[in-house]
Amino acid sequence: MLGLAAQMLRYRKGTFIATFIALAAGVVILTVCGVLVESGLRYKGETQRYDAAFAVVAKHELTVQGPERFGERETSTVTLPERGGVPDSLVGKVAAVPGVARAVGDRTISVAAAVAPKVPVTGHGWGSAALTPYEVVSGTAPRVEGEIAVDQRLAAAGKLRPGSTTTILTEGAVQQVRVSGVVGTSGTRGSQAVVFFTDAQAARLHPRPGLVDAVGVLAAKDADRAAVTAAVKRIADGTGTKVYTGDERGLAEQPEAAAAKDFTVEAGGAFGGYAALITSFVVAATVGLSVRHRRRDFALLRAVAATPGQVRTLVLGEVGMLSLLAAVVGVPLGLLAGLWIRAELVTRGFVPDTFTMNGGVLAAPAVAGAVATVALLSGWIAARRATRIRPTEALGEASVEPTLGGKVRIVSGVALLGVAFALIALTGSTSGQTAMGSAVGMLYTFVLAIALLAPWINRAAAVALAPVLRTVFGDSGYLAAANLRANARGMVAVLTALVLSVGFGGTVWFLQDNLERQTVIQSKEGTIAQYALVGSAGLPAAAAAQARQIPGVLAATGVRRTSVLVPFMDEAMAVVAQGIDPQGASKTMNLKVTSGNLDDLRGRDTVAVSSSQADTSGWKVGSTAKLWLGDGTPVALRVVAVYSRGFGFGDVTLTNETLAGHTATGLDDHVLIRSAPDADVGPALAKLAGAYPASTVTGTDQFTGELAKDLAISSWLNRLLVAVLVGYAVLAAANTLIMAALARARELSLLRLVGVTRRQVKWMANSEQAALLGVALTIGVAVAAVTLSSIVNAVAGQPVPYVPALGLVVVIGGTAVLALVSTSIPIGRLLRTPPVEGMGIRE
Repeated sequence: MLGLAAQMLRYRKGTFIATFIALAAGVVILTVCGVLVESGLRYKGETQRYDAAFAVVAKHELTVQGPERFGERETSTVTLPERGGVPDSLVGKVAAVPGVARAVGDRTISVAAAVAPKVPVTGHGWGSAALTPYEVVSGTAPRVEGEIAVDQRLAAAGKLRPGSTTTILTEGAVQQVRVSGVVGTSGTRGSQAVVFFTDAQAARLHPRPGLVDAVGVLAAKDADRAAVTAAVKRIADGTGTKVYTGDERGLAEQPEAAAAKDFTVEAGGAFGGYAALITSFVVAATVGLSVRHRRRDFALLRAVAATPGQVRTLVLGEVGMLSLLAAVVGVPLGLLAGLWIRAELVTRGFVPDTFTMNGGVLAAPAVAGAVATVALLSGWIAARRATRIRPTEALGEASVEPTLGGKVRIVSGVALLGVAFALIALTGSTSGQTAMGSAVGMLYTFVLAIALLAPWINRAAAVALAPVLRTVFGDSGYLAAANLRANARGMVAVLTALVLSVGFGGTVWFLQDNLERQTVIQSKEGTIAQYALVGSAGLPAAAAAQARQIPGVLAATGVRRTSVLVPFMDEAMAVVAQGIDPQGASKTMNLKVTSGNLDDLRGRDTVAVSSSQADTSGWKVGSTAKLWLGDGTPVALRVVAVYSRGFGFGDVTLTNETLAGHTATGLDDHVLIRSAPDADVGPALAKLAGAYPASTVTGTDQFTGELAKDLAISSWLNRLLVAVLVGYAVLAAANTLIMAALARARELSLLRLVGVTRRQVKWMANSEQAALLGVALTIGVAVAAVTLSSIVNAVAGQPVPYVPALGLVVVIGGTAVLALVSTSIPIGRLLRTPPVEGMGIRE
């Protein structure tokens, strides 16, 4: 039977090409997602500055303990949004471990050089130069306050040499320094230039007193490194820190590497889950339809004594060979697409340039096996009826459309429909992440319910539309209505694919538009300041104070962008937050407070939260919000206000005093400035910006415009993957429509032999497709509208979602054009075949 299966692949080219395309496209998409996940799991950054250290102690993760259940307590680990701090007392303890030649506390300091403001620079204490190691190329190491050593990249960019005097901005303070020397390494280390201070000055400039960013461990030549590592781990236990060795040192050195690791795993996993569901729908529908269209072949085999097992072997052999061929073609294409995705992620700043796509060893076989399993299972299910009928009934059964479906199918479909409607109520009664999760579940539940109930939906639509079709298309409409009623079961795959294209595309794509639009609108409407002083290297609190002294300035608010961790379902979830200088904040920003008073935000123990976060976490004015700051420090803050503009300003607003010592730089990202209506403060603000290297003054309208650009960049990956998934669903719809049309050769030839003209046949096919398309669009638009409005209302408080006209035309118009073209072209090809010849063509 396997040999027969190979021969049938040659003579059923149309059906098998369509099945192969569905399988191969699914393999490509899932391979990309799988490679992202595998590469993220394997990625450990690149050791550069800590190359000479054999171990590094750092804090980049937070471990959260959940409640005890059944005698066990589950824990979860999350990457910290900000670099965590290591107690500097740990340096001496690690240095005392036998076998440790030296332990160095590394402090990272934000620096901007006036001579090269566009060159990214970090500052460190000279003691940490040994961790790379850096060596003095010319001049000397810094020895006194006010001296720095610069690396060769900054020296070349700023034309600096030993003895030069230059201006730098470090930790918000502008100072004149003397270049004591130029340092270098055996190769380029890192993407940023480096400035070295004396260790004492680095400790004074570091924004976290009593903490270092990492402890680098240099081992003695004859040390037992395994024993030294174990001893260092014992010292680190209980401090919340982790000991990184080997290739993992790159994660300790580059916090962005850990973030990229989590990002690629989460993105690949999330979209891989969506892709797996859609691929399952598409592959099952395509394989099932291809088997159904060959019932006459299987009936004939049964009539000539083929056993049920042999027919099943034939079907599974065909599907297996197609799955293997799809894997051979799809996996390499998926790996190539993964390389392109990696380049785009680096270009747009999602991952550092050290990130590599080195997955595929596990992802490729897993994806190929999963797609093959779905295809084989679908083929086996579709072949069951053909293998269970008696040989004497085979040919007769093959000519008659089977029943709509069994009791299990209709009961399951109705039950899922009920679950989908229940999820509507759940989404409406919740907010935030809970609402988002229930809405996504609602979308897929609706699609699955429609897939199960599709035969009855098609039959009911055919009955309801029969008068309309007869009125509009005459005799062709009568034939179309009869075909729709008779072939209700056969059009299940078509209806499901079209509903999936419109429902999924309309929901997920337009949801991204709504979230971006809400963010920009809330930021624009909530920012009542006219100017923004922006510093790429950070701004000190003194900048806001100096802006307030300018005549005509009514208020100035320093703002720090960060993230905090909040408890969510026994784990910790990162949410966007901002720290503000509360003095005069109500004059520069309007968060649209719904309860409480933003003026009560003061000191270290208060917080304001968005209404969405308040609902998710169960907080209200007067309650205590327990959370973790970006560096993992737990805090308990009193909620003083709840506001509705969480998209524009973050879900959590704290005072800069609360954030002091808990962010990487300890500086403001920008200062919002409001002036009197008739005051001309532009020249004074420009002068203020000139006092801080790498700082500029811009209007807040341009400031929110930059926010829109940043959002467009951050949403690029979502849009790309959504477009791929929707495109795959659309491809499946086209595949299904073409297969369904080509399977009608004998039917159309018979109609022409009994007197139906070619024009009437075309109108019949077009009216059938119009009716089916109308039903699919109606259901798909309804599913998208319900899901989208539920999400947007829950997370943004907007009962009517924003739907761009162009997007609506693309989704609905594109689906309609695709459906009509996918039917008219193959039908036109069939009608060019003489009717008598067409009667002899295989189905």
